[in-house]
Order: sequence, then structure tokens, then C-alpha cells
Amino acid sequence: MNFLFLLIIAAVAVYLLRRPLKAHPSFFYGIAVILDLLYFVGSTFGVPRWLWTPLVDLIQKCELALALFAIVMFIGCLGKEQALYRQMKPIRAELSIVACILCFGHMAVYLDSYLPRLLGNASINGNVAVAFGVAVALFVLLALLGVTSLGIVKRAMSSRRWTRIQRFAYLFFALIFCHLALMLLPAALRGGIAAQESLFIYTAMFGAYGILRLGKAAAERHEQARGNATGAPSITREEETSIGNAA
Repeated sequence: MNFLFLLIIAAVAVYLLRRPLKAHPSFFYGIAVILDLLYFVGSTFGVPRWLWTPLVDLIQKCELALALFAIVMFIGCLGKEQALYRQMKPIRAELSIVACILCFGHMAVYLDSYLPRLLGNASINGNVAVAFGVAVALFVLLALLGVTSLGIVKRAMSSRRWTRIQRFAYLFFALIFCHLALMLLPAALRGGIAAQESLFIYTAMFGAYGILRLGKAAAERHEQARGNATGAPSITREEETSIGNAA
């Protein structure tokens, strides 16, 4: 249940900090980098327990990054005419970059842990090996989508090319769920209550996103078809389908 609580807190914080985040994104990127560095120091040299415990949840388990990505996802499910959508859409790129930075901290530690074992032919659970393969794909997508979410990179690319690359965001979100399911399912099947609760929450969250996103896409197609039939201007489906700008 920790993730659900964190998601609520993160959503409230993001809403309250939306203007500072848009005006001074580098400050928030710096905070994310500091959290990563604290986690690296803690995992290597050790830090006080009061600091290490939240770092495990926020960085090692990647819960803060996942909460931020979830917020980015669900903003894209809101109707374009809604006030909340207009308030939150401008910060999606910045919010996703913060999440990307936090994810790199999580991924770097696990890559350092599992990669030598895989290359050394050490015994490793098949489920974990598949999850690791998915994680590598996530790492590549994270780097690609995170870099192209930067304003300076976006402005240097053609709109069509940028849009095509950013559509991989949907694959990225799907692979996140696959990775979580692969890691949690064995413990859940063995009766682990915490794993079962986490798997239920993640399944409900990604399932709700899929339903809402498909519903929005269907509504936009209907609106566009109606506009074409009447000859009146219609709201076309936005091309910004990125990890930070998915409509």
C-alpha cells in the first residue's frame, strides 16, 4: 500500500509545484540527481537508517519515478477542454525528465548487480532473467525518450521525426508493467501478501490507464469524423505522444 500513498502525495505535490517546476526545471532535476547520489553513497558506503529507509522505497524500488510517470500518463487521459489538463499539460516534459533521472539511479545499481552474474553464467532465476531483459529494453527507451523530451533536442528535430520517436512512450509504459509483473508474480503466487497487494495496485493502475487512453482516442476520432462530415473545424488528435507529452 506504500506506493498508493506515495502516488497520492506525489500528485498533490506536483499540482502545487507545477509553476515552479515549469519556471525552474533545473532545480528539480538537481534534486533528482542528489537523491540518486545519496542512494549510490548509501549502497556503497552506508548512510544512517533514517535516510536509507526512504531511499530504498524512493530510488531502489523506483516508486517515486513510477509515481511521476503515472501522473504523466493520467494527465494524458484528461480531456483537452478540462481545466486540470490545461494546468498540468505544460509540465509533463519536465516531470518526465525528473522521473527519468530517478529511474537511472535505480537501473544503474541493478545493472551493476545482475549484469556480471549474467555474463559470468551464474545461476539466476529464469523469471528474473526475463525481467532483466525487459529492464534493458526499458533502459534504452528511457534514454531515447528522456533525451528527446528536452526542449533543446526537440527544437533541433523535425516535428514528424520527433513524434515518431516519442510514440515509443506507449511501449515504454507497457514494458514497465511487464517488468513489475515479472518481478512480483513469483512472490505473489507463493502467497506473499505485499507482492499480491503491489501487483493488484499496478495492474489496476495500468489497466485503468489503458481503458481511459483508448476511450480518449475513440472520442477524438469521433470528434474528427464529425468535423470532417460537417466541414467544420474539429479538434484533431495531438501528435505529442511522448513520455513527457503524450496526449
